[in-house]
Amino acid sequence: MSFLKEYSNGLKLIVTPIEGLLSVNCGILVKTGSINENEQENGISHFIEHCMFKGTKTRNAFEISDGIDRIGAQINAFTSKELTCYYTKSTSEHFEESFGILSDIFCNSIFEEQEIEREKGVVLEEINMSEDTPEDICLDLLAKSYYGKTGLGQPILGSNYNVKRFTRQDILDYMSKYYTADNIVVSISGNVYIKKVQDVVEKYFVDNILTKKSANQIVGKREDVKNLYKYKKIEQTHIAFAMPGISLNDNNTDAFAIANTIFGGGMSSRLFQIIREKLGLAYSVCSYISQYKNSGILEIYAGVNTEKRLSASEHIIAELDNFRKNGITEKEFLRGKEQIKSSFIMGQENGSSQMILYGKYLLFLDKVFSFSDRIKNIENITFEDVNQIVHNYFNSKDMSTAIVGPIKKPLVI
Repeated sequence: MSFLKEYSNGLKLIVTPIEGLLSVNCGILVKTGSINENEQENGISHFIEHCMFKGTKTRNAFEISDGIDRIGAQINAFTSKELTCYYTKSTSEHFEESFGILSDIFCNSIFEEQEIEREKGVVLEEINMSEDTPEDICLDLLAKSYYGKTGLGQPILGSNYNVKRFTRQDILDYMSKYYTADNIVVSISGNVYIKKVQDVVEKYFVDNILTKKSANQIVGKREDVKNLYKYKKIEQTHIAFAMPGISLNDNNTDAFAIANTIFGGGMSSRLFQIIREKLGLAYSVCSYISQYKNSGILEIYAGVNTEKRLSASEHIIAELDNFRKNGITEKEFLRGKEQIKSSFIMGQENGSSQMILYGKYLLFLDKVFSFSDRIKNIENITFEDVNQIVHNYFNSKDMSTAIVGPIKKPLVI
């Protein structure tokens, strides 16, 4: 059973004890990412995440790393479209020390100009690495083709141009808008005692964060359907499709997950069996769901031989149309349902994933995630429920597309 506490400044704390673990996962989740950035700011959420590890009022960058390594812990962070998360993992005996360091970088980072300039080089190399990964380029392009140039359509890393001109003041201005108590959840999971967690969080964190009201969140909206392409001299061509899905707070999340599992979510899925196993048109082919606070998309991706890109695309769309027209079989339904159910059960044994799950659920939906309710909901999903999802959402008539490879025109089927 999880424990929830909301402080007077708006900060929320959720604690999820997990029996049998010997470790503790601590996360500080901030409700912001590339969705809240304008074109000039694009990339700053991710850049701030990097700069957080470069020194505080009491520790330099080495002392942060050394302090974590000395207790055998781990510290890291990630940025997504709507979320920035800073986290540690430690043994239970070093919980307070690891959370103290995590709180220090979050509350007391000084963002020295010299360190900012040095970290720009690191982030620029990360952008260059992404540019050498055609799948990443294709999926960023797909987001742009669906959502446009702002909000959810922007890349998380930003551009070289933006990163080069970010200043210390840009960092402070952006953080003053979104790094506020009412926009933050602290999520702790693993081998912990609730009273101890409260004491530690209140000692190191609660009174050290901004209490002003956060800026308004940007709502992700789809633009007109677009078909975008990028020429890149590579061996394969990468193709992707996006169509409307469902948001995080939709009650059909699990039924949608079952439908996607059947269509393109694994090795036994329709897409994998037909496009790869039967026709040999792709090595990688899959579909997946991207859900956000107020939006969502169903995405399909494949890496194919350039000369077979149109054939592969036509077969993918044909299978999508067939899936929608004829629906699923009872056998597929039972298999997909069991896959979704087992993934949640096995996820309960992973302290890190639980920290993120419970924290994100509270941050975006303002609810405490209930494992038992989720399993019960999955068990209650019917064959008809999933077929209705297939009919409503798996629709090739409303797609945006992206293609990356040695081609000079968009993918229009």
